[in-house]
Amino acid sequence: MENPYAERRSVELDGYRVRYWFYDADRQRKPLLVMLHGFRGDHHGLQLIASALRERYHVVVPDLPGFGRSEPFPDREHSVANYVNFTRAFITALTDGAVSPESDTGVVLLGHSFGSTVAAHFAAAHPSMVERLVLVNPISQPALAGSQKKLTKLTELYYGVGASLPKRLGTRLLSSNTVVKLMTDVMVKSEDPEVTRYALRQHQAYFNAFANRQVVSEAYQASISRTVAEVAMQLSMPTLLVVGELDDLGSVDSQRTMASWIRSHSLKIIPGVGHLIHYETPVLAAQHIEEFLASPAPEPLEGYDKLPHADTTVSTPDQLTGMLPAVTADDGARQFARETRTRGLGGTAAPADEHHVNDDARHRDGSRPK
Repeated sequence: MENPYAERRSVELDGYRVRYWFYDADRQRKPLLVMLHGFRGDHHGLQLIASALRERYHVVVPDLPGFGRSEPFPDREHSVANYVNFTRAFITALTDGAVSPESDTGVVLLGHSFGSTVAAHFAAAHPSMVERLVLVNPISQPALAGSQKKLTKLTELYYGVGASLPKRLGTRLLSSNTVVKLMTDVMVKSEDPEVTRYALRQHQAYFNAFANRQVVSEAYQASISRTVAEVAMQLSMPTLLVVGELDDLGSVDSQRTMASWIRSHSLKIIPGVGHLIHYETPVLAAQHIEEFLASPAPEPLEGYDKLPHADTTVSTPDQLTGMLPAVTADDGARQFARETRTRGLGGTAAPADEHHVNDDARHRDGSRPK
């Protein structure tokens, strides 16, 4: 589906060509909004949100290297670190050097899913280049720690087999429309059959637009091994998180915990929606984004600067950030009672105040209280 308001452009970056789409209603002076799509997607995935915002912003959506119509990295792995380097080079070239690591001017940066991980890591590494950050369906927890552990392991096996088979057979497996439909069915939570059909048509048309199986295998490993939560405490710019209530890749509890680590943030939870907000409720998402960008920055959390950073040096498959599941008041009270009895203080502990229970739990796992 071509958008009549999108103009395709391209730029050469360090030996590979990146194609990007410029969404605009006119040529008036406006802020620049750069969007990064998710794993196996391309610019089409964010087209509905981009179209809804084009009147107030110059919206630019590149196809990430190796996907859509952009060429892959010629001599490096398709990792989060290299996509961060791409984002720096792309924004610098896009603005003709006006926005760079050495400048005092930034853009609005948006990322969806895997794009949220790249956007967050980029914003943490180059805060001067990002005025405000928008994370749609951000990756708040490692894939193997989510509610779809078994499906994640099965998907990992699928990509491993696709990479190890002979080229033609492996590519055919990775491009299977049956698998694309299965992935879509898992991610779409809307009960509207039109929405489901639209998401499936989009995925069937664009989900297999990857350069080669090495690209998709490397990018998949990057997508399940890194999270936004790893750098949440380093995000200094105002940040909006737009979260699907039923997102299997990031529970509401984990999103709330992660959001509380971000100095100045606004969290919007859309009920009845899964991981495909950009297909299921793009207009509502655009409204949240527009309101966030037009409003004053959220007030920073009190005492944020005095709190120590979490230890994120140890990475394990299910605990990349040391983040534990959110502790409820009841869970905390029961734990407090058990610890009291263990210490021999006797009696039954009175229910603890929820704020203090949660604060204590978060200090223990290395994160920050609200």
